Amino acid sequence: MAGCRAVEHEDGGTVAEALPRAAKALVGVRILNQLGAYALAFLAVLAGPRLAPAALAVFGVAALVSRWSGGLLLERLSPRATIALGLSATGAALLVLAAARTPAQTLAATALVGLAFEIYEPASQELLARVTSGGQRQGAYALLGTSLAAAGAVGGLLAAVLLPLGVRWLIATDALTCLAAAASTAALPGGASRRPAATARRRKPRRPPLPLLRSTAAGTAFAYGHLAVVMFLPLILLQRGAPHWLPGLAMAAAALPAPLTAHLARRRLEHRAHTVVLGAGSALLGLLALLMAVAHGLAVTVTAYLAWTAVGGLLLGRWPAMIADAAPEGDRPRWFAFFGSSWGIAQPVVPAVVAIAAGAAGGTTTAAPLTAAAAFLTVPIVLAGRRARP
Repeated sequence: MAGCRAVEHEDGGTVAEALPRAAKALVGVRILNQLGAYALAFLAVLAGPRLAPAALAVFGVAALVSRWSGGLLLERLSPRATIALGLSATGAALLVLAAARTPAQTLAATALVGLAFEIYEPASQELLARVTSGGQRQGAYALLGTSLAAAGAVGGLLAAVLLPLGVRWLIATDALTCLAAAASTAALPGGASRRPAATARRRKPRRPPLPLLRSTAAGTAFAYGHLAVVMFLPLILLQRGAPHWLPGLAMAAAALPAPLTAHLARRRLEHRAHTVVLGAGSALLGLLALLMAVAHGLAVTVTAYLAWTAVGGLLLGRWPAMIADAAPEGDRPRWFAFFGSSWGIAQPVVPAVVAIAAGAAGGTTTAAPLTAAAAFLTVPIVLAGRRARP
């Protein structure tokens, strides 16, 4: 995209320096939250092998509801208020999950976490879209992605330290970072709750346009592939003989190449169409997920995962930038909420599909990356259809 060339501008400044204060404040809030945002990856470990499919399915259904709730709240509250509400509710629910002991308590607490988990996401994307434009917008979304990846590296180190003490320590730490991030939203601008254009459109509902439907279909396949790897990676590594500190350390190490690959993407792929970059990147992710499925050795699995996250860094900021550029300004909150439902749909589908495929694939640790590979490889096909019918 034109306007925001890579990280450096003609005046020598960086993208971060060129962004409005509101965008940088939002990045700071999200970084603070990301320091402990690994509950989803370790939910299967907390629930145990027998309860994990049900827990992940419950979480996914609840998260889909929370994503739509976030979009609806954004029509009544400012982005800052919506973000603060979502983070506060997530932190409180995680404390309940950390205290859960019985299977029934675990499932109920998981549902509470899911109902709050995605509330802040449409508001975060909308706030960035409001305060940026043109090439600066893609740079803002990419900066958010790289910052979260860097914070994820620190979070992975925390997981490596805390997991030997018990997974509940991870959940409790995640809760504290959510509550701290909620408190830091005071630095965000208040802003209006909704635009008059959005109010007028709400009086005459329309079905989602075809570009949004195609983008959401592709996003759902991408989300499935991503979640199938992230949800089951700790379990895969532990069942393949990894010591308990390795999953967290692998997550930390995997986050390190993301800023570099995102920087390279902005320099080399800046003017490439979103659909081209997302399609090619998804195909590479699919091949690496396939390698994780067929290579049962621990060293190969970790290496493939590190390469998988490095490729993912090339795509940071692309999905929300594509939606922000395509959506009419007044309809952006609903576009973000509708597109974001791709993750909510994928979350309950992943454990169900993995459980069904496990019998034929020879176990969960093979089925998860195998189905992830299939999902990733469908993304370029769907996006090709989107390019054919703009």
